[in-house]
Amino acid sequence: MSQTIKLKKGFDINLAGKAENKTIEVTQPDTYALKPTDFNGLNRPKVIVKEGQNVKAGTPLFFERNVEDILYTSPVSGEVVEIKRGEKRKVLEVKILADKEIEFEKFKQFSSSDINNLSKEDAIEQLKQSGGWTNIIQRPYGCVANPADSPKAIFISAFDTHPLAPDYAYILQGQEQYFQAGLDILKKLTSGTVHLNIDGEAEVAQIFSQAKNVQLNKISGPHPAGNVGVQIHHLDPISKGDIVWTVNPVGVVIIGKLFIEGVYDTSRLVALTGSQMKNRGYAKMFAGASLTKLSENIEGEDNRYISGNVLTGEGIGADGYLGYYENQITVIPEGKYEEFMGWILPSKNKLSFHRAFGMLTFLNGKDKEFEVDTNTHGEERNFVVTGTFEDVMPMDILPTYLFKAILAEDYDDMEALGIYEVIEEDVALCEFVDVSKNPIQEILREGIELIKEG
Repeated sequence: MSQTIKLKKGFDINLAGKAENKTIEVTQPDTYALKPTDFNGLNRPKVIVKEGQNVKAGTPLFFERNVEDILYTSPVSGEVVEIKRGEKRKVLEVKILADKEIEFEKFKQFSSSDINNLSKEDAIEQLKQSGGWTNIIQRPYGCVANPADSPKAIFISAFDTHPLAPDYAYILQGQEQYFQAGLDILKKLTSGTVHLNIDGEAEVAQIFSQAKNVQLNKISGPHPAGNVGVQIHHLDPISKGDIVWTVNPVGVVIIGKLFIEGVYDTSRLVALTGSQMKNRGYAKMFAGASLTKLSENIEGEDNRYISGNVLTGEGIGADGYLGYYENQITVIPEGKYEEFMGWILPSKNKLSFHRAFGMLTFLNGKDKEFEVDTNTHGEERNFVVTGTFEDVMPMDILPTYLFKAILAEDYDDMEALGIYEVIEEDVALCEFVDVSKNPIQEILREGIELIKEG
């Protein structure tokens, strides 16, 4: 039965530079890269291609040594030009010089009726061999799901409340057949419910309102209302021993297209956002695209290039590569400066959750768009217990004490305080409002890895 959830806690970060609902033609990059670091928990990848080898979209590039049947496959066709390694020969990137016309590995095709008759085992096998399985993420831990597990439910958040977030209704235009096919495949993977969660305060796109084999839930409120972790917490919370799977809407389309067309196609419309982006809109790109060709659309020189949004995205540089799961590129100025007594001077142009720091910010009204840079306006210090974390986190956990339990490596307290329910994106707002400037997301990931290994 559908549910309606209204959240009050949270904070909307209203930034300048939102993408307009228009498609922009951009020069396609020459190179693409698949990065093991994009996949949480992928600690021991084994590369199965060599430099100079030609591959197609869907050709296996590497796999996890402990789970050899889940293949991580190329997003494009072309020549493997570099296998970049770091310390202790850790694999950082598998770089591909792309063909002008992308060729795809061929997998089995199914009609809508064939999908209905497809067995769970056959669906899983095609997902694992093609690379499509990597779109299914497990909670707890936020890692690629284990096909041997049986999730109690699958969750899809059809809206995003992060700063300058893309509009999924626009991104998925014309993809209705693939989206429904993806939902039909996901329904085979659980005996529980497939939850499709939509923005309760916005007009519902047809692709979501007419979806079948799902429970359609309405969620409203400030960020992080669009986070699937927050939605799980309010609809079907995770306890110790529970397993829930999540899939991004673009991942649902990738899965559906894999079965309808028989190809592993990671192309999607990517939102080009940020105050330094000249022409803001959506550009068609494959996963792992190089950002080098975007330079002509960027103002200024000293900028932060972010794969994703400003809260949870990764700074990758002007020659970096789009993350596997990202549908957004953000470019904002670097903030390499010091501001004498900047924390105490009143200002109407500083974005802050704390009125004490942005004393006049609240006078601008909720529609004011702020241009921000990467300056943290302070340095890291010991935790100060202010109660602010609880004000921006609409979940029944005590985040301050959870973070302290992680730092103390107290396993019992970590479990009792809700570490199974959260991943980095769920605490990113805590990091934003933290007056102590602690790397909250890094701390949480360290705790997750401790619990996972323990």
